[in-house]
Amino acid sequence: MPDTTTPYDAIIVGGSFAGLSAGLQLARARRRILVIDEGSRRNRFSSHSHGFLGQDGREPAAIVAEAKAQLLAYPTVTWREGRASEARAEADGFSIADGDGGRHQARRLLLATGLRDELPEISGLRERWGRSVLHCPYCHGYELGGGRLGVLASGTHSAQKAALVADWGEVTLFLNGEPEPDTEQLALLARREVALERTRLAGIEGQGEAMSGIRLADGRLVPLKALFATGRVCPASPIAAELGCELEDMPFGVIVRADEWKRTSVPGVFVAGDVAVARHSIASAVADGATAAVGLHQSLL
Repeated sequence: MPDTTTPYDAIIVGGSFAGLSAGLQLARARRRILVIDEGSRRNRFSSHSHGFLGQDGREPAAIVAEAKAQLLAYPTVTWREGRASEARAEADGFSIADGDGGRHQARRLLLATGLRDELPEISGLRERWGRSVLHCPYCHGYELGGGRLGVLASGTHSAQKAALVADWGEVTLFLNGEPEPDTEQLALLARREVALERTRLAGIEGQGEAMSGIRLADGRLVPLKALFATGRVCPASPIAAELGCELEDMPFGVIVRADEWKRTSVPGVFVAGDVAVARHSIASAVADGATAAVGLHQSLL
C-alpha cells in the first residue's frame, strides 16, 4: 500500500475501551485521528461486563461495537484493522505501520495497547479463564452468589486480595509454593476467616468452563465455585519499549510509566488503559483514555 503522507493529529494504537474513550474526546475536539486496532481485547474471554456505569451486565463486545459506531460517526476519524508495528520517531512527530503494510504519520501517538496475561501453568486453568477462573472480584464476584471461593497466591499482595474476596464468599488462599504469609498477614486472614492451603495444586476440575473444585497434589479435592487468579502481565505490544518509553515494574508485572496527564517519558507519546494503570477495569480504562486525550490535545496547542 502507498504511504499516507498527510499527518494525523494523533494515531491511537488500540481500539478497546481506553482507545475508544480517547478517540471520542479527540474527535470532539475536531482533531484528525487514526485508530489502529487488531481486535484482541483483554477481556474477550468474559461473557459479561459488570461495574461499568450504565452498561452493567452487557457483553463487552457489544459495548465496544456501540462505542466504535459512535466514534466513527465523527468525520475526522479513520479506523484501520490490524496490528500496529514499526513505530518511529521523526522530526515532526511519529510514523507507524498498520497490519497491511501502510505507513502513517502523526504529530502525536497514544498507546492504548492493553496488557497480555501470562497465566499460571496449572491444568484446567487457561480454558476457564474469564469464566470460572477470574481476576477481579469487583467485576465478577457478585454474580457468584456466595459459596466457596479460592484465591491463588501470586506475590506479597495475595493475603490482602484473599481478605478482600472474603466479602463475596467463603475463601481459601492457595499458596501453591508462594512464600508463607507474615504474622500481620496471618492475623488479617484469621480476622476475615480465610482458610490457608499450603499443598500445591495438581489441577482444576469441572465440566466445561464450570469449576467443581481444585485437585491438590496429595489427591484431595477442595470444592470451589470459582478461583481468583492473577499471573504476571506485560504490554501486549512492544511499541512503547521500542520507542524508548520508560517502563515500571509493579508487583503484578510491567506497565508503561506515565504522569498525571498520561505523558510517557518520550515527548509526544501518551499512554492509556490497563497498560498504564494499576487498576484494571473497564471504568478505569475509559477514565484513563479520556485523561490521556485531554493531555494529548493540550500538547497540540
